[in-house]
Amino acid sequence: MNRRVFLSNSALLGFAGLLLPKSFFVEPKEIFTLPALPYGFDALEPHIDKLTMEIHHDKHHKTYVDNLNKAITGTPLEKQSLADILATASKHPAAVRNNAGGHYNHSMFWSIMAAPNTNKPSAELAAAIDKKFGSFDKFKEEFNKAATTRFGSGWAWLIVTAKGELAVTSTPNQDNPLMDVVPEAERGYPVFGIDVWEHAYYLKYQNKRADYVTGWWNVLNWNAINQRYTEGVKSKKK
Repeated sequence: MNRRVFLSNSALLGFAGLLLPKSFFVEPKEIFTLPALPYGFDALEPHIDKLTMEIHHDKHHKTYVDNLNKAITGTPLEKQSLADILATASKHPAAVRNNAGGHYNHSMFWSIMAAPNTNKPSAELAAAIDKKFGSFDKFKEEFNKAATTRFGSGWAWLIVTAKGELAVTSTPNQDNPLMDVVPEAERGYPVFGIDVWEHAYYLKYQNKRADYVTGWWNVLNWNAINQRYTEGVKSKKK
């Protein structure tokens, strides 16, 4: 006579555990995670539309995070900080360089924007801008030129250089001034930057990048930018 043996779920798992590693039963932990948007998707309207923000954050940025985790899982890089990975970008595969840059750049991008308000550059940042560029208007003109003339996809930046001075630069694709692939004279701490990939503006502005750049100035979070400037200056004094 056939005898059937019924095992409880715990007994089955215990038996399977003899054959499979414990990690098989544990959900893998993400190394890097998608930061929450610090405001509603529609908070930047009419300058940046709700649908663009939804797609940009939930699709594009999430893809960079997912692909970065995939690229570094099981390698020594999974134990490194994002800053360390960026600083040695030239030594890593394209998948690491591109997605690490995409994650950092977008995390910064969300933080330096906010619903239109009246905050402005701090006295220290305003003085540094005047010293370097002559006036805020001249700085804005140079920054807009860097953003609108960046061929293809990329970013325009205001950075604190190794000498502690301000500079306007631009980078292709998802590169940024923290990477060692950037010319040394253009490296530094990003105070703020603008994403000029078409996915950042195409739904509302179509091919009119200049209009997008002009509108974007209305949603800058100068309180956050002022703090980043202070951090940048401190980092160059160490």
